[in-house]
Amino acid sequence: MIIEVKNGCFGYEKEKPILRDICLKAEPGEILSILGPNGIGKTTMLKCLMGVYRWDSGLTMVDGKEVQTLIRSKIVSYVPQAHQFSFGYSLEEIVSMGRAKFIPLMASPSKRDMEIVREALETVGIYHLRDRKCSQVSGGQLQLAFIARALAGEPAALILDEPESHLDFKNQFTVLNLLEKLVNEQLLTCILNTHFPDHALRISKKTIILGKSGYTFGETKDTITSENVAKYFEVNAKILDLDQEYGNRSVFVVLNAL
Repeated sequence: MIIEVKNGCFGYEKEKPILRDICLKAEPGEILSILGPNGIGKTTMLKCLMGVYRWDSGLTMVDGKEVQTLIRSKIVSYVPQAHQFSFGYSLEEIVSMGRAKFIPLMASPSKRDMEIVREALETVGIYHLRDRKCSQVSGGQLQLAFIARALAGEPAALILDEPESHLDFKNQFTVLNLLEKLVNEQLLTCILNTHFPDHALRISKKTIILGKSGYTFGETKDTITSENVAKYFEVNAKILDLDQEYGNRSVFVVLNAL
């Protein structure tokens, strides 16, 4: 699935646009990261992309055709930020919610539905926790359950809102490594918000950085540069390229605030 935004503009007040002439493109087997300082419009852009909000002008396209909403699509799954449920659902019950769009009203999940739920739990590595209540697991385990719920919908595209937020160091990389593996193996199209340039450097093919005066979009290695970090985040940073022994990764080192 190819997801594009062409000249997307949006503002909560007409005379005060938050997003101006946004253009981006994400393709199968790619992760596209959305970066920017707090309050700049990252989550707003996801909501416009999904069709929760309508662009004031511009459009979202899927495989070359304009679409009004992705949030109701059977081939796009959305993963919100991890939060605790008020009700005592088990992780298996949470993941089974990902099959709701395929189950007729008033019907129960079929045997095939539950097989897909099991496969999703196994894919993210928490099948052994399937009977555990969501209030009895860690934030990282709950985030993995949300990703499994999205996978249970058999999507062609994943859209995630800060999937690694509020997680400890280990669980952040558990989630990042899982997303990278899923996208590569299943050729998913993936778009995510993140606060961390180093995470985008680690897993993203493309990146868009939002700022008050505009944005920069392109290949991640060309977009997350010391110059752009200073411009958009007001941080003095250095990007270090590691050799093949370390997986040819780039490391983001913060030196000081400007």
